[in-house]
Amino acid sequence: MFKRLKSDIRSVFDRDPAARNTFEVITTYPGLHAILWYRLAHWLWHIGLKWFARFISTIARWLTGIEIHPAAKIGERFFIDHGMGVVIGETAEIGDDCTLYHGVTLGGTSWQKGKRHPTLGNGVVVGAGAKVLGPIEIGDNARIGSNAVVVKPVATGKTVVGIPGRVVEQRGGDIEKRRAKIAEKIGFDAYGVGEEMADPVEKAIYSLLDHIQVQDEKMDRMAQELAKLGGDLIDTTLPGLDDAVLEPDDPLQAAHLKSERHNRP
Repeated sequence: MFKRLKSDIRSVFDRDPAARNTFEVITTYPGLHAILWYRLAHWLWHIGLKWFARFISTIARWLTGIEIHPAAKIGERFFIDHGMGVVIGETAEIGDDCTLYHGVTLGGTSWQKGKRHPTLGNGVVVGAGAKVLGPIEIGDNARIGSNAVVVKPVATGKTVVGIPGRVVEQRGGDIEKRRAKIAEKIGFDAYGVGEEMADPVEKAIYSLLDHIQVQDEKMDRMAQELAKLGGDLIDTTLPGLDDAVLEPDDPLQAAHLKSERHNRP
């Protein structure tokens, strides 16, 4: 019992840089409080005191804002950060070293008895506000993005974002090649976001940029061939990016921007 308590406290220090000392963690972390109440309620549930177990879990919900059904199965070193609004259903199963943020729901999609809540493997992280629904399996070390709604299984190590949840892949080695081409053409890294994975919207924008890049190369070759046949060489300069900036709402800033444009050589 004390060994498990020690590992639960240790998990807080491992995953929350704001944790300063053991006394602070024990007295001020509702996620840890919810786990301690759950461990007691889960034990009571399995020795047949089910009403008492539900009563304990209700008290824990009042005190922490976190609702964990005493029949749920939760592994070692489970960490709930912040915690308010977390709901874990009766048949949910959570592996070791998992992390849930506030507003997460591990819920069911059916009123039928039996397995109706998700199963999380080891090392899973579920972001704030995410909903994982139904008797689906989330593979080891998977990541569920904030506010995602996941209703289909997720393979090991995958990252899911959006509504409905969809898997996003890690960027491949072609990202540097694409960055170099875009920088050469238009002078900046378009739609700069975190480089560790491709956002679905970013992926669509990059696909359009790739398409435009190919079109530009074809037109350049056509212009060169026409010049060889005696036509005029077409040399077009792309407009500066600052011309595309929207007018500011502040009249003084707008007047200043207009003056700068007027005084340009």
